[in-house]
Amino acid sequence: MRIAAEELRTLGNTALLQQGKTAFFCSRDYPTSIEYLTYVWALEQRYEQACVLSGFHSRLEQSVFRYLLQGPQQPIIYVLGRGIQQNVRMEYGPEIQANRLLFVSPFEASVRQITDETAEIRNLLIADLADDFFIPYLRPGGNIDRLLAQPAMRGKPIYTLNIPLNKRLLQRGAQPWRPLGALGHHLPPPYRPTIR
Repeated sequence: MRIAAEELRTLGNTALLQQGKTAFFCSRDYPTSIEYLTYVWALEQRYEQACVLSGFHSRLEQSVFRYLLQGPQQPIIYVLGRGIQQNVRMEYGPEIQANRLLFVSPFEASVRQITDETAEIRNLLIADLADDFFIPYLRPGGNIDRLLAQPAMRGKPIYTLNIPLNKRLLQRGAQPWRPLGALGHHLPPPYRPTIR
């Protein structure tokens, strides 16, 4: 799905769209065992000041968003499944003023509710904007699983946790994510997001 930049509604620093962007997706129903490594991934994004792009909709995605917000230089692109409402500017004013947060929506402000249809459009837009993906877990047959079949995902690297529950995702070509070791630990070779 291609949406022209002039068709998008934005609030915040649109220059973030020019950065390399890693999309973060996680299914709503996920095993709690993935939380620790997902937070390690988020910690690395803050350390590297890597731009993270997401709809931040699932519970784990929301937790990661709140964590990323604590990084004073962390660039974040938040893609909404509804229109951008006035309260967003008030709630996230300091982050927007600091040029590190961008809200993006393909919808008019009159679209106030997220539906299955608007969520699917949001996810397609994220896939289109992203350079690569981190998906710590996806539920087989769920929305993210169906998204992987979309043309916007073709040829873009996907990273995931190397756990038995992700066997199907790994078989489909996802690469195991390996921590950078940014905290001084001896860890396997680094994961580096692709920048186009």
